[in-house]
Formats: sequence, structure tokens, C-alpha cells
Amino acid sequence: MKKIEAIIRPFKLDDVKDALLEEGIRGMTVTEIRGYGRQKGHTETYRGNEYQIEFIPKMKIEIVVPDDKADLVIDTIIQIAKTGDIGDGKIFVSTIEDAIRIRTEESGEAAL
Repeated sequence: MKKIEAIIRPFKLDDVKDALLEEGIRGMTVTEIRGYGRQKGHTETYRGNEYQIEFIPKMKIEIVVPDDKADLVIDTIIQIAKTGDIGDGKIFVSTIEDAIRIRTEESGEAAL
């Protein structure tokens, strides 16, 4: 199994969720986060004063899928979340040793 963590722009979340649902991916965890990468934040003006915004709002999507669906999920996220501008985000992929559904005690891919 693979865990896919995607950091994306907030306004792309619904589009990514809908595209993954169309591909049959049903479960995900979403967290509102803030951070920065190469863009290193930006400056905003409010009531005549400039403010340095170092941490940009982003959304983190976490999905655990069987190995054979990982490429589909990654490709879908890239296709939908990509704008071509700095700050589109990142995808991290890691191997999951096991998963257990607490309610039924199923484990492995059956727990997904």
C-alpha cells in the first residue's frame, strides 16, 4: 500500500476531490495547513501598511491506496492541481506497512 500526501492550493481541493471520486478513490483526509517553499511568502497591503505573509495557506490531502492505484492517484492530482505557477504544491509517496480498520479489525488492503 502507498500513502500519498499532496500539498495543493486551497481553491483546487474540490476539483481534485471530484476527479478522484470519478476514478473510484473514496477515502481521503484533508487538513488546512500553512507553509512556504521556493516562493518564500509574499507581501500584502492592508489599509496602507505592508505585511509580509511568510506562510501561505495550502491544503494537505492524505490518501492510502493499494500499490496498483498509486500512479492513478498521483497522475490525477497532478493533472487537476497543476496551474504551472510557483506554489502549485508537492506530492510525497511513502510505503504503508499495514492498515487496520478499528470497527471490524480488518487489516491490509481490506481495511482501506
